[in-house]
Amino acid sequence: MNVRMGLIHKKPDWSSERFSAYWRGHHGALARRAPGLRGYWQNPVTERLQRGIDFARGPWDFDGFSQLWFDDVGKADRAFNDSALAADLIADENHFLGGVHIVTAEQRVVIDLPEREARARLLKRMSILKRRPDLGEEDFRREWKVHGDLMRKMPGVSAYRQNVVIARERVKGQPCGYDDFPIDGIVELWFEDAATLEQAFGSAAGKETMAHARTFLAEITAFVVAERQIL
Repeated sequence: MNVRMGLIHKKPDWSSERFSAYWRGHHGALARRAPGLRGYWQNPVTERLQRGIDFARGPWDFDGFSQLWFDDVGKADRAFNDSALAADLIADENHFLGGVHIVTAEQRVVIDLPEREARARLLKRMSILKRRPDLGEEDFRREWKVHGDLMRKMPGVSAYRQNVVIARERVKGQPCGYDDFPIDGIVELWFEDAATLEQAFGSAAGKETMAHARTFLAEITAFVVAERQIL
């Protein structure tokens, strides 16, 4: 399934608490009315550490990630560009956001997610991936599948989802190429807690997994988020 993801900056003069509350309440209620929307989750950032990994961090610094599911890309484009709701959404984004980039991704579940109640108790980490400059897009996709098989062997990983970027908008509504927005994928990982995360990457299987990461990735930019379902 494809997912539309917003990579969000809050306005500089908004506190994290004010941003998170407004995003969840006012904007969430507005965006969930988008025609054809099947699911909508928000992921406000709570931590910006490379916890458990020793890897180059990219330049990205976001305050949240939105995830919206539609039956197809065309329905997503119409919902946010052509629907009666589109102008209201843009006006509201201009009120509380400093910027938003959009990616469309092919989503693959590598380790199944638990039920919502159990999932709510877990720590979630989202990481932005950039491939090594000597590798092409197909090389990245092939190696990331291999990487997923290695992740399955790591102890303590509660769930794992890969989002392979297939379309980009550095400026919302304006499709761009890879060189303008060089993000290849977004990882979603769930653990019991921060200690379990550290132990997973510190294990023998974790070290093997990260050794493989160096063969195809140039950057991993990690964020801990507090995910919440809006629809």
